[in-house]
Formats: sequence, C-alpha cells, structure tokens
Amino acid sequence: MCPTKAEINRPDSRSDNRGSDSQSPDTAGQSASPHPPADLAERLCLGWREWAALPALDIACIKAKVDTGARTSCLHAYRTEPYTQDGERRVRFWVHPEQNNLHASVECDARVIDERQVTDSGGHQELRLVIETTLVVGDTSWPIEMTLTNRDSMRFRMLIGRTAMAGRCVVSPESSYLAGKPVLREQT
Repeated sequence: MCPTKAEINRPDSRSDNRGSDSQSPDTAGQSASPHPPADLAERLCLGWREWAALPALDIACIKAKVDTGARTSCLHAYRTEPYTQDGERRVRFWVHPEQNNLHASVECDARVIDERQVTDSGGHQELRLVIETTLVVGDTSWPIEMTLTNRDSMRFRMLIGRTAMAGRCVVSPESSYLAGKPVLREQT
C-alpha cells in the first residue's frame, strides 16, 4: 500500500540514525518524456528508497531500493514460466509486491529481451531473464530493463539500478521517498 503524503514527509525513523527525510523538490513540472534531462538541476531527486509503479505489469505501488551499486534494476519474481508465443520469447511471472506479505500476489507477463549472467552483492552468479517495462517514480516515467529473480529473503522487492537512473536521477542517500507516490496517467 502506498503511504499518505504525511507519511512520505515524516522523518526517517530508522534506528541507525543515518539521517532524516528532507522535503521533496518541486517535481510538478517534470514530464514523462523518454529523453532524460541534460541539466543536473532538472533531474529527478531520489532518496535511498522510493515508491514506484510498473503499470505495464499491473503493479500500482512497490517499495524500491535505489541502488547505485547495482548496474541493472531487478524485480522480485517468486515464480517464472518462460514460454514462446508467435515466435516471441515471453515470461509469465508472479510477484509479491508488498514487503512482508506473501499472500498478496500479482501475475505479470512480459516479453523477454535477453538473458544475463548477474553477480549479486554476495558474489553469487545467476542467469536471469531480462524484460523491459515502464517505471513510474513520482510523476515521471521512462522505460527500463529489469532482471527477474527471487527476492523473498530480501527486504526490498525491487532495486532501481544505476543504468535506469543514468542521466535522469540524482540520489540523496540520507533521504527517503523524495518523489512521493507514483502518479499513474491514463493511457490514451
């Protein structure tokens, strides 16, 4: 469930005292353009964690860790079923979008664009399916590539990696939820 505006602007209550949330910069003028802003001041400012949406996958809200140490973004998929349809590689997969809730599940389907050997932060290598989808953070959306992996044992169901943020975002590591709730636009 996405938080209310009051919850988004509440100071970070983590016990490690790395800092508190700051107020969100004005993002009202940002567009859903597929082209990233050139000027650093025009980029979307993200905290170390953000609310995101993946509308093409019917995921309206998911907590994501902003991870500049990860090259590629990844999404938790506790079950995957690759298949071929009309000569196109696809994957049907299931996601637990809510932290600490194994009962809420979303069934997704996407075209497979690649398979990649990924090394996780623990040094373990895994061959992962790669999909492309639209990421929405705040009122900004753009296409990203994501790998699928089982993240049941991890705190965050999604990581936003540096390739997805390159040229579009800056990160304030002492802050959380700077972009606010994802703004989903009607498809026309």
